[in-house]
Amino acid sequence: MSTGLIIAIVIVAAVVVVAAVLAVRSRGSGPHGLKRRFGPEYERTVAQHGGDTGAAERELAERVQRHGTLRERELEPAERERYAARWTTAQQQFVDSPRESVAEIDRLLAELAADRGFPAGAEYEDQVAALSVHHADHVDGYRRVHRAAEAPTGGSPQSRAGTEEMRAAVIEARFLFDDLVTPSSRESGRHRAGVGADTGGQLPWSADQSRPKES
Repeated sequence: MSTGLIIAIVIVAAVVVVAAVLAVRSRGSGPHGLKRRFGPEYERTVAQHGGDTGAAERELAERVQRHGTLRERELEPAERERYAARWTTAQQQFVDSPRESVAEIDRLLAELAADRGFPAGAEYEDQVAALSVHHADHVDGYRRVHRAAEAPTGGSPQSRAGTEEMRAAVIEARFLFDDLVTPSSRESGRHRAGVGADTGGQLPWSADQSRPKES
């Protein structure tokens, strides 16, 4: 076999390998792969870019590149119980002190995410970006709670987070909490209820109890 033929075979083999690698990557990071992976987060990012799908997909692909290989650390049973107890206390506090409750839930989610192996809460944007890669369906609840916690207490009514807005944010954030606090070995294909989820993800005033005080 001539040297030229051997070189040609090697080049063809290399092209085939590269094409296979690119095909595998495209299934996870191409437009359809990104839509499938990010779900509502995909639509949110497109809207944030004014409908520019190309810019949105570049941002999401960059998130996958940065955080896609992150492996979540399992919590110890005692850690899960501690976080569940903190959530219950903060949830109950909402009835009398909505703002304090929201601030505590914001801190709780930041600490819980960090304990699961995501970037520390001090790097909020980076932490949310990483969470969006692995918990795209529910990460926006964390954003809503964080915005409510950071909203000014004074100023115009438009700049303040009202009680109903905070209540809705906490309810939505509960789903991310459940995702993070529940062991990953749980049965897939249904929503994971999480530790201490006897309330069904609802807040204490959702039954016959009185509603929280207006802020």
